[in-house]
Amino acid sequence: MIDDQLEDRIDDQFVAAVEAAVRAAAAAEIMPHFRRLATHEVVEKKGPYDLVTVADRGAEEHLTAALTRLLPGSVVVGEEAVHADPAAYEAIRGDAPVWIVDPVDGTRQFVDGDAGFCTLVALARGGELLASWTFAPAREEMAVAVRGRGATLNGRPLHAGSPQAGAPLRVAISNPDYTTPQEKHALLRLAVPGVETRACGSAGLEYLAVARGELDAVAFSWELAWDHAAGLLLVEEAGGTDRTRAGERYRIGGGNALPFAVGRDVGVVERVRGLLAGE
Repeated sequence: MIDDQLEDRIDDQFVAAVEAAVRAAAAAEIMPHFRRLATHEVVEKKGPYDLVTVADRGAEEHLTAALTRLLPGSVVVGEEAVHADPAAYEAIRGDAPVWIVDPVDGTRQFVDGDAGFCTLVALARGGELLASWTFAPAREEMAVAVRGRGATLNGRPLHAGSPQAGAPLRVAISNPDYTTPQEKHALLRLAVPGVETRACGSAGLEYLAVARGELDAVAFSWELAWDHAAGLLLVEEAGGTDRTRAGERYRIGGGNALPFAVGRDVGVVERVRGLLAGE
């Protein structure tokens, strides 16, 4: 039976155990293939920009076994498992605790031998994010967030802060080439004086950049939870927030008005959201 007091179980020992599991998966399944991938170990899913590697699959299998051992009765929603069985995504909306996993976020970067990739794990229940782990193994950076207890990077507190008054807003955005016409039009509204945009890389690392105050905001045009769940809690616990184009908080279960914005503080988010909405 699932423990009704799940949040009480997320103590320091539990958080450390999950961190150890994430590190172990990366050490066993990801880093041995970094800059050593053979051609047959990289497969296109939906096109040349949607890749999966032997590392993605191995790490997700490793994490699925480890995380469900740590929390009996929990389920895993992982990017590769959902690709094989789309119905598995529905577990996010269920009653059981759910681990939301992206084994290699930034697979394109991983394939290219770039260190800008990470492993994302979030724990949620009933649509509420409870804890998250963002691990960039090639950079040896581990960011952890627990609801109501703050966020850390390699054990040190993270604070998003606020942009310097009068400075241009630095915003990473989804590549407009991979958006619907409506989403593309919304993203292009950010091309105004006082806003500097660039294409985003690994979603998880862009969230980390916001949480540590190196980036002011991100604007995403897709809502798949494994790309966003860990980072959303990380930014929130670092003092930031998020809003969809309709002015609502992002829902991990889906149905969000896209694009949505995540930023260092409410003022940043409202400015970016307003531009996206054409207000």
